[in-house]
Parts: sequence; C-alpha cells; structure tokens
Amino acid sequence: MQKLTRADLWSLEQYAEQRPAFRVRVLEHKKNRHVQLGPHAILHFEDRLTVQYQIQEMLRIERIFEPRAIVEELEAYNPLIPDGSNLKATFLIEYEDQTERQQALAGLIGVEDRVWLRVAGQEPVFAIADEDMERENEQKTSAVHFLRFEFTPTMIGALTAGAQLAAGIDHPNMLVQLDPLPAATREALLADMAD
Repeated sequence: MQKLTRADLWSLEQYAEQRPAFRVRVLEHKKNRHVQLGPHAILHFEDRLTVQYQIQEMLRIERIFEPRAIVEELEAYNPLIPDGSNLKATFLIEYEDQTERQQALAGLIGVEDRVWLRVAGQEPVFAIADEDMERENEQKTSAVHFLRFEFTPTMIGALTAGAQLAAGIDHPNMLVQLDPLPAATREALLADMAD
C-alpha cells in the first residue's frame, strides 16, 4: 500500500467539512477489520484509510497546521500501513477495572510476541511487536502494542486461493484461538496484501 503524503490530507478547514461523511465511511470500513481475541484482547487491523483517519483526527485534535508538524505525524503513522507482504494491527488489552487491568498486565509480559495469525495448512505467523519503541518493562506489559505479521509468498498464494485464516494468542495467561476468522474479515485483510 502506498504511504500517505501531505497531498493526501485535508487542511483543518477542509477536514471540518469532510469529517462527518469521512467518519461514517471509515467506521463502516473498520467493521471487518476488528478481531476480538477473547474477552480482553482485540486486534484492529490498519490500512491506508484507517491511518489517514488517525492522522486527520490527530491534526484536528492538536490543531496542527504547520508543515513540519504534519510531516512528523505522517512519519509516526505511515509505518502502520501494510507493505504488501504483511498485515499490521493495533493490539489492545482491555479491562474496565483499573486494579484488574494492572494485575493482568503484570501477568501478560511478552503477550505481544505471542499473538499469531495462521493460514490454513501453514505454520502460524507470530507478531513482530513494537518496532518503534519498547512498550513493556519488568513489571508489566502495555495495554497497547503495534504488531506486524509477515507472510511468505506461499501463504499469500494460499489465502488468495481461498485458504481460511485463523488468529490467536499463545501466552500462558491468555490462550485464545479463533479458527477460522469470519469470511468478511479474511477478505478485508487479503485486500491489504493485494494493494
């Protein structure tokens, strides 16, 4: 997928006009890009449109209009756009109760490296996590991680030919398997590899 440039973004004034319709479009687009992994974890698969929305929202919220600051936002978010042989996702660990969340995060150190996707008949592809910065320490992991899943040409070919896609987590304190993912999710993610 092509990375975003300043030319792909609206000015703050233009975005104020476009935002209601754009937001509806993005929310509809995201419906098949969410994978709930058990009661406390979710993958939000990113692509060019979801990243454009994130950037536009950051520019709006922070009132960013200076060219250098816009470029900094692009540099921060563009790595979340898939490159053709991979899928990229934001991985969230969610607990409503703060005390429960703190205890869970302490027991989930390394979970971000144990999230996987698997094309039917192939070995699982474990996530490459947090390439931009470390998001855990010796006491706990973070509630938010950025993941990249790299697929071989054989795996992409199998998906293109109709193979199912599964997802899961293989961590002692969070064991989850979804097999297969819904067809609409599989199709949305396969499109990320075709662009």
